[in-house]
Amino acid sequence: MMQNVHLAPETDDDDLYSGYNDYNPIYDTEELENDTGFQQAVRTSHGRRPPITAKIPSTAVTRPIATGYGVEYFLNNSYSLKDGVTRPMTAVRAAGFTKASLRGSAFDPLGQSRGPAPPLETKNEDSPEEKIRQLEKKVNELVEESCIANSCGDLKLALEKAKDAGRKERVLVRQREQVTTPENINLDLTYSVLFNLACQYSANEMYAEALNTYQVILKNKMFSNAGRLKVNMGNIYLKQRNYSKAIKFYRMALDQIPSVHKEMRIKIMQNIGVTFIKTGQYSDAINSFEHIMSMAPNLKAGFNLILSYFAIGDREKMKKAFQKLIAVPLEIDEDDKYISPSDDPHTNLVIEAIKNDPLRQMERERKAMAEKYIMTAAKLIAPVIETSFAIGYDWCVEVVKASQYVELANDLEINKAITYLRQKDFNQAVDTLKMFEKKDSRVKSAAATNLSFLYYLENDFAQASSYADLAVNSDRYNPSALTNKGNTVFANGDYEKAAEFYKEALRNDSSCTEALYNIGLTYKKLNRLDEALDCFLKLHAILRNSAQVLYQIANVYELMEDPNQAIEWLMQLISVVPTDSKALSKLGELYDSEGDKSQAFQYYYESYRCFPSNIEVIEWLGAYYVDTQFCEKAIQYFERASLIQPTQVKWQLMVASCFRRSGNYQKALDTYKDIHRKFPENVECLRFLVRLCTDIGLKEVQEYATKLKRLEKMKEIREQRIKSGRDGSGGSRGKREGSAGSDSAQNSSASSKGERLSAKLRALPGTNEPYESSSNKEIDASYVDPLGPQIERPKTAVKKRIDEDDFADEELGDDLLPE
Repeated sequence: MMQNVHLAPETDDDDLYSGYNDYNPIYDTEELENDTGFQQAVRTSHGRRPPITAKIPSTAVTRPIATGYGVEYFLNNSYSLKDGVTRPMTAVRAAGFTKASLRGSAFDPLGQSRGPAPPLETKNEDSPEEKIRQLEKKVNELVEESCIANSCGDLKLALEKAKDAGRKERVLVRQREQVTTPENINLDLTYSVLFNLACQYSANEMYAEALNTYQVILKNKMFSNAGRLKVNMGNIYLKQRNYSKAIKFYRMALDQIPSVHKEMRIKIMQNIGVTFIKTGQYSDAINSFEHIMSMAPNLKAGFNLILSYFAIGDREKMKKAFQKLIAVPLEIDEDDKYISPSDDPHTNLVIEAIKNDPLRQMERERKAMAEKYIMTAAKLIAPVIETSFAIGYDWCVEVVKASQYVELANDLEINKAITYLRQKDFNQAVDTLKMFEKKDSRVKSAAATNLSFLYYLENDFAQASSYADLAVNSDRYNPSALTNKGNTVFANGDYEKAAEFYKEALRNDSSCTEALYNIGLTYKKLNRLDEALDCFLKLHAILRNSAQVLYQIANVYELMEDPNQAIEWLMQLISVVPTDSKALSKLGELYDSEGDKSQAFQYYYESYRCFPSNIEVIEWLGAYYVDTQFCEKAIQYFERASLIQPTQVKWQLMVASCFRRSGNYQKALDTYKDIHRKFPENVECLRFLVRLCTDIGLKEVQEYATKLKRLEKMKEIREQRIKSGRDGSGGSRGKREGSAGSDSAQNSSASSKGERLSAKLRALPGTNEPYESSSNKEIDASYVDPLGPQIERPKTAVKKRIDEDDFADEELGDDLLPE
């Protein structure tokens, strides 16, 4: 470095400005990068050696001074005298250097000798400004948390956060007013807090509070564009079915929104039109939707316009509105965009990436919505726009074929066939569906599936199987076709093969509940109860409140001999369908098998209340009252059974037996006489008549005893004929048949009244048993009381009466007296 140092020349006269214009290259800072000595000093400790104290302090730069330590040089623009007198500052001053520079300071252009920077000033958390800042931050956080909770579906938490934000925001406003002027209040924060609170009130259906909050915002003139919130208020009034106020607020919002916001105005007009439809003002609704379709046509407005014209019955306008709906542009890309035109791997990767991206999903949703609106509108107007629904459907199909929705034409044809089905015109439905046999595979499969189902309902399993095969061949991945094929195989008894078809349908569509239910039934038929239970439990996870699935699960548990689980699932079933008499009677049956008669009686009685024509339930209730010694109550159930099955003699015998057991012998005698008139060949009735007449001491006892003997003798003769007919010739069989025919002829006049009553009640549901007449049955001489033996009373007689065949001149025992 010494070779670059130049000593200032000494002069005799001290000229203050001598050497001022001399240029020394050492002062050239632009060349410091190329100066190897300087760079070496910076990289080593040479440039960081301790500063040497100067003898003459100065605020200005002097000429270089030779010292015992070496040469020091300074890079300022001014000089000072050795005696410390400072020269006047020049107009040009080097940047970064001040008058406070010491003569003896070391060369340190990077400021490394200054040490670390002083620490930052600590915030004073007790200051009002800092408290306000923290409170404002907390309010913003609460608003954000409220919005997040709402988006997650936790509406209650969202409302609590919104209320908390409102309270803290009011505290913030008061604190800010105390510290600063009112003009410094954060209006945006206040608006966001109030708006969020109103939205949360509305989401929680607290409409009065929401309306009050919106009114607070509207009354504050400092909030700009607050008039748009009247749309929200109109929506609330619409939910409250206050349609006049809803229209009023919609129109006020429409007046305050400038015409440049075209999309917003269209949406408000659409809301006004919908409100007019709800109020039945279809003409006003039509005006709104016509304006929308002329300015910015969309699917919803077009569909609502069709509904309005349908409501007023204007056929021609319906047709025009349908054509407008068809012409609404979808504004989506064609499907060809997602088909790779070449084998370029880069292009294929891009197409694969966009094939199912959110934009593509949105396009699919828009297309599906458009198809739904068009199909619904066509099904709505087709029966009314022409003289018949078939002509109307044909017009709609032609219009659709000429539009961008060509694929919907076939679906409309299938809907036409379904409409024929609803009208019970099966032949026309079949003819319409058969037209699709030569169409493309998708439509052919759908038509063949419907045809297969139709023939299955008609029990024409051959045709059903044929069309099921056609549907499967046209579309192997059609789960409905595979299910129908499985049904036809199931009907033919091939359960293993049916299960395979159902499994294939589930592989193609795991949400096909019909296939899952049917495969459960198939496993039940195959006695694979564990697999059947697994199927029904899976189906229960999909269809939580399906009564059929719940019953099947209970039935499987019953077959697995687990009555407790069966009862538990049946309890779930009656919670879904509390008036299902079959489920209630099944619960009663299970409790009865468990020995819980009281619970069984409760559910049997509930079943009887819901459906009082179930013979099994009536019989159980009657027997229950007989077992519990309440024969009077059992009478009404057996009388009900005798009305349902008037040709069944056992119900009337039970009624008479209940009268007898309850001590009403006169009523019992009248009932037995009535039974004898209807069924003169009933041995049991005659035996009781003989016994009762003997007990009471009536003169008819001899008449009834004679009839009883005659019937018993005829029974013996009939038994002999049957026995001889097995070993004899056909002639005796013919005589027996003639005798039986004469017996039936005799009985027909006696039981004509009962058969007329049977004809009246034959349409009553509740029994699968055929109506039978006791006259055709073989007479059994031995009699067993259908209600069981009577309870023995305390014996008061010395001698027990011995039953004999001859009832004449017999002494009456005490056991025949009324109990």
